[in-house]
Amino acid sequence: MASFKKTNAKYFSKPQQKLTADNEYWNKLGDPVVLKEFAGIDHVSFSNVDPYYFAITSSAKVQVYNPITKLVYKTLSKFREAAYGGTFRKDGKLLVAGGEDPEIKLFDVSSKNLLRVFKGHKGPIHRCFFTCDNTHIASFSDDKVVALWDIPSESRVASFSNHTDYVRAGAVSPVSSDIIISGSYDKTVTVYDTRSPDPVMNVNHGSPVESVLCLQSGGIFVSGGGPDVCVWDMLGGGKLLHRFSCHHKTVTSLCLASGGKRLISGSLDHHAKIYELVNFTPVHTLDYPSPVLSIDVSMNDEYVVAGMINGLVSIRKRDSESTSSETDVMSSVSNIGKVPVKLPDMQVFSHSASSRDTKEARRSVEQALREFKYVKALHISLDNCNKNQARLLATLGELIRRKGLHRAVVGLEEKCIRKLVAFITKHIDVPQYFDVLSQTTYVVIDVLEEMIASGLSPSSSLVSGLHTLGRRVKAEQDSLRELLELQGALQMVFSAPQESNPTPLSPSKTQYEPSVGAARELCVNVS
Repeated sequence: MASFKKTNAKYFSKPQQKLTADNEYWNKLGDPVVLKEFAGIDHVSFSNVDPYYFAITSSAKVQVYNPITKLVYKTLSKFREAAYGGTFRKDGKLLVAGGEDPEIKLFDVSSKNLLRVFKGHKGPIHRCFFTCDNTHIASFSDDKVVALWDIPSESRVASFSNHTDYVRAGAVSPVSSDIIISGSYDKTVTVYDTRSPDPVMNVNHGSPVESVLCLQSGGIFVSGGGPDVCVWDMLGGGKLLHRFSCHHKTVTSLCLASGGKRLISGSLDHHAKIYELVNFTPVHTLDYPSPVLSIDVSMNDEYVVAGMINGLVSIRKRDSESTSSETDVMSSVSNIGKVPVKLPDMQVFSHSASSRDTKEARRSVEQALREFKYVKALHISLDNCNKNQARLLATLGELIRRKGLHRAVVGLEEKCIRKLVAFITKHIDVPQYFDVLSQTTYVVIDVLEEMIASGLSPSSSLVSGLHTLGRRVKAEQDSLRELLELQGALQMVFSAPQESNPTPLSPSKTQYEPSVGAARELCVNVS
């Protein structure tokens, strides 16, 4: 009888999704710090001014948090009932919020003073925003009215009653103080020009609208409601550019990130989706433990804060290692020796030059390193440095990693030290070589100081080589500073079209005294 043959089970590895640049960028967000409020989080809003405080509107108060310490910086509690939609002005000095009682309240963030109380709505006010001129406030209310208020006079200057249901979403144009966008539970999004008594545009979203957003160009706006996010062309007469259907529950919040190049939508399905706005494609997903009611991102993408239906607040900070290239360049120029440097892998240099590197020289260097003969390894690499810079750099990097570079330089003859200094002078301006060569320069200087202290004096040719190196480093520093200044000037030019008010605000526009109505709110009747 034949023996039993076992059945072989085939196991296949699960295919892994290829990480994109956006995945890698957003995966650098660290583990969340979670705070707990007593009620659901109605709104999250970041200040545009460093240190990027963020306001959490929940229950009958608006709390301003410091993102660095994760502690409450200020608490604004001048509300008799639930507060809604606390939002910063773009200079970070003032904050406006609506509430269940039909009043709009304007606060000074630093002093917590109530500066203005705008009355006129007949229903709860869920959203209110500063216009781009910083002297007006747009409000959106359950009484189906959209209103524009003047801050200095504390009066209503425009009112629109075109919706047939609650107005729970709104936005203002970043380039014009006259353009207001409202979203309603009647499934429509309406665009107003405050200079005209009638709306200039009306589009049908298809579901009750929970959030509206205007892009930085001012010509495109986005609406969120139901499971959909719709992108509309304002300049094209309200043409639907794209409809995202990535959520399977209601979209509750919209915000911009990455300088307006990315759109983020939060939803009751516990997810926040990130979209690329050029090709209108979803690029990443953030997961949360509870339904998301509001989400916002700091101006530099360093912090992402989401408020959830059960009162949880998730604060995620980008890892400190993901710093900008400008900061890396500036720190390498002005803080040489003060910060740790990343040493290059020996295999990187040797692989790139393998076609030119002779087997004998490579074998000799590796054998010397294997036997801890650091002086010999460095000497062989210096002899071939004109033909193969990568081999010398790899050897220097390996000696730095082993903490043996000082011992190797001490054992070199002076002519070899002169050759090493000449090599550093020639290649110090190459960014890929800078980390290794700067560390090597410190070691050479230390060795020469020890030589002088022991009574020996370097030759005039070596001293001349060091002076040449010093002048080369100084010239490179000056060039980098000029380039960084030019980069800053260009950034100001590029960002100019996005700023609707390029002139700084006058003191009269940034400093307000409490009005009579606001002062009355502060008084306590003891009779």
